[in-house]
Amino acid sequence: MRIRLCAVGTRAPAWVVAGFEEYARRLPRENRLELVEVAAAERRSGGTAERWRAEEAERLRQAAAGARLIALEVTGRLISTEQLAERMDGWRMEGGDVALLIGGADGIAPDLLAAAEYRWSLSPLTLPHALVRVVVAEQIYRAWTLLSGHPYHR
Repeated sequence: MRIRLCAVGTRAPAWVVAGFEEYARRLPRENRLELVEVAAAERRSGGTAERWRAEEAERLRQAAAGARLIALEVTGRLISTEQLAERMDGWRMEGGDVALLIGGADGIAPDLLAAAEYRWSLSPLTLPHALVRVVVAEQIYRAWTLLSGHPYHR
């Protein structure tokens, strides 16, 4: 199973890149995690948040092509690491790739949210989008350690 973290934004700070890569590198080849960055919409005067979200949604759709869609959304469901591990196990059993979607500054377009199989909230707090990349990578790794009986989760 390949998990694609599809994120709007292409200029993550070095510490974000290093954090994401650290956890992605720890995962086995059969549960690989990869980052797919898409460009944010250019915020020009006269544009609207709706238009920008739609433009970014199209880019996210292309990045996630053929994968099960999971939207990271503040209004989504909060789940525990154990519940994430159960979901990952289900994804693995069902086969196919998974795309975790991180929207841009204005969020994810409503039609893309509607197309998502699940909406996952990491916290009711508003988190910096770059930080979300690291948190998701760590949680994917932690869930994998639970599934494989690795002591990391203790």
